[in-house]
Amino acid sequence: TFLVLFLMGSLAVSAQSSRYTEAMAKQTSDLDSSSTFNPENLQQKSNTFERIAEAEKTQWLPYYYAAYMQIMQAFMSKDKSQIDPLTEKASANLDKAEALISKNSEIACLRSLVASAKLSVDPMTRGAVYGPEAAAQLVTAKTLNPENPRVYMLEGQALLYTPEQWGGSKTKAKTALELALTKFAAFKPESNISPKWGEAYTRSLLQNAS
Repeated sequence: TFLVLFLMGSLAVSAQSSRYTEAMAKQTSDLDSSSTFNPENLQQKSNTFERIAEAEKTQWLPYYYAAYMQIMQAFMSKDKSQIDPLTEKASANLDKAEALISKNSEIACLRSLVASAKLSVDPMTRGAVYGPEAAAQLVTAKTLNPENPRVYMLEGQALLYTPEQWGGSKTKAKTALELALTKFAAFKPESNISPKWGEAYTRSLLQNAS
């Protein structure tokens, strides 16, 4: 009887794990597609990842991807009053992700983007706080995993779009973005649902830096 119950339990766990992986693979398959990046699709994906997170409370990736979608919504929002609420939601999801997996380079990258989004609301008054925070999170991300290509992509993006008088540089941006592409070529995600987004965007940034 014990053996039968054990096997039934194992099969149930396996089926649940398979459903989770399939659901996540479906939602993450198009994260480098330009068609994903409109407010309606980002909101839909954000909601879906949060539903998966609530069903799979021991998995950090759904919280991570929900935060990523919310951060992208913040950057795309034409209404600056929506940026802070969206980044607060993203930060809450990142806190939940970090409670499940600490010292993670991918999470640090998203925290850098949260700070950049908050800065964009009012660069003149927020720059002194959120500029250093965005940079510090990238330093953390690089320390945790120097092979993470998204670190160098975000460094290049920051250099490209920061005015020269504040430390920006197209030349330095190009160097960082070229390094990011080298890192992307060598990067091996831990699984088919692990973070791997950013290569297509890096190439578009590099065109702007050239």
